[in-house]
Amino acid sequence: MARLGRRPVGGRPVNGRLIHTGQVVLDLVMGVPGLPVPGGDVMASSTDLLPGGGFNVMAAAARAGADVLYAGLHGTGGFGELARAAMAAEGITLAHAPSAEGDTGIVVALVEDDGERTFVTGTGAAGRMPPGLLDAVTPTNRDVVYLTGYSLLDEPNAKVFIEWLPGIAGATVLFDPGPLAGKIPAADLAAVLAHVDILSCSTGEAKILETVGEHVEVLVVREGPAGCRVVSGGHSVAVPGVPVATVDTNGAGDAHCGVLAAELLAGTGLLDAARRANAAAAIAVTRHGPATSPTRAEVDAFLG
Repeated sequence: MARLGRRPVGGRPVNGRLIHTGQVVLDLVMGVPGLPVPGGDVMASSTDLLPGGGFNVMAAAARAGADVLYAGLHGTGGFGELARAAMAAEGITLAHAPSAEGDTGIVVALVEDDGERTFVTGTGAAGRMPPGLLDAVTPTNRDVVYLTGYSLLDEPNAKVFIEWLPGIAGATVLFDPGPLAGKIPAADLAAVLAHVDILSCSTGEAKILETVGEHVEVLVVREGPAGCRVVSGGHSVAVPGVPVATVDTNGAGDAHCGVLAAELLAGTGLLDAARRANAAAAIAVTRHGPATSPTRAEVDAFLG
């Protein structure tokens, strides 16, 4: 992690930002007893419309003390207005004006009684990145750039990143492939992974990427309640999780990624950063909603 900037001992993050290049969406979160059968219907026990997607990662990082820049798109309609208000409340800076490509997208998140969640995604304006959009975003070697696999599912978007990533050498690139990792075109995935420093993924995603991702400098495999596994320099270390009563797993991986990035920006060592990310994810699953990552003080108290 030598690329990351240093900070005064005991100080808050002052060197570098989390630059998030993914998609902020609105989550329509519905509590359901189970998924409906094809052609069927179920009655929701709760319904909420909340900012989600990339917002979850950025909110987690901001609450952990990081400066955050949103380099993705946001729409011109009512959903876009809600997304911008939520980002402003978390102190997140926007790199671009509202896009003329339409409104911010929406995700239907069905959360079952055991906390498991199922998504249906419509990316909206954030999924229509024009060529050169990121040219004005210039990361330094003190920054962490967050990239999501959702950005690589559409060829025009993937092309934007494939052309931009070689020019940001020095920044630390954190890549979360997401649950649709297997849908990313192999050539695009390989081109992006050539510039990735940290690959953070679930156990299922790790199996999908086990051949193409084997040369990434750091691999963080999120293992749910068990914690995570950190692979670096040929060594694999299990970082234990903390058992909690799960009520909603929506956003747990985002909380993990956001806090991991914030801790690295703060100068925390990789394994300690992973331990704090595990704690943040554990707290997040005890709360309903997608953006439920705790503050830095809450993680301190949880681990203390």
